[in-house]
Amino acid sequence: MSAMPKIRLFVDHALGAGQTVPLSREQAHYLFGVMRQDVGAAIALFNSKDGEWRAEVVKAGKRGGILVCDVQTRPLQMPPDLWLLFAPIKKARTDFIVEKATEMGAVRICPVQTAFTNSERIRQDRLQAHAIEAAEQCGGTFVPEVAELSKLDTVLRDWPEDRHLIFADESMVGAQTALQAAPAAEKWAILIGPEGGFSDAERARLRGLPFVTPLSLGPRILRADTAAVAALTLFQANRGDW
Repeated sequence: MSAMPKIRLFVDHALGAGQTVPLSREQAHYLFGVMRQDVGAAIALFNSKDGEWRAEVVKAGKRGGILVCDVQTRPLQMPPDLWLLFAPIKKARTDFIVEKATEMGAVRICPVQTAFTNSERIRQDRLQAHAIEAAEQCGGTFVPEVAELSKLDTVLRDWPEDRHLIFADESMVGAQTALQAAPAAEKWAILIGPEGGFSDAERARLRGLPFVTPLSLGPRILRADTAAVAALTLFQANRGDW
């Protein structure tokens, strides 16, 4: 099998030389119905644990299929231990945040409900599917977990002491200085507020916590989805793997 795969697929199955991998009905429809693949086609598979493997289709059907792994084409590349916390906004823009967080190297994506959060519900399964699709498209070998929506108060109350939290505070200036002054840590998180910003009580609580560093995202107030990308970029450039 010499052809390099043009299609990447996330699977919830062990990968290794000679390993058979069954396809779900949805995956079979995508490969054989939408992408018009057939027996003998080369597909790249990854599962967030075993890196990327080239596999060959050995059985193709409308309701399922089977692939067999050949060789590993890429080792597992873990992003920094970084969580992204954000307040959900309109559907398409929430989807955008999840997709970009996956592409930019978050290991966990946590929707949080704040005082001014516009959306009180999310479809966790749909957002997880967006994260999978983003990883398939961007060449990543790891898919971040998308957590269920939780209240910010609850998240902060149960916060792990060994994870440092950066929160975007529109009342501040100096992102570069704040990031460089943050303490050394291996586990990080970024918190992006809703379109209405954090409440005075939320901002005061965050500033009073020992594991929190506030930072500015510039002199102009950014949309929540833009703020998420900006904060991830700043982190990756200063503390991440860029």
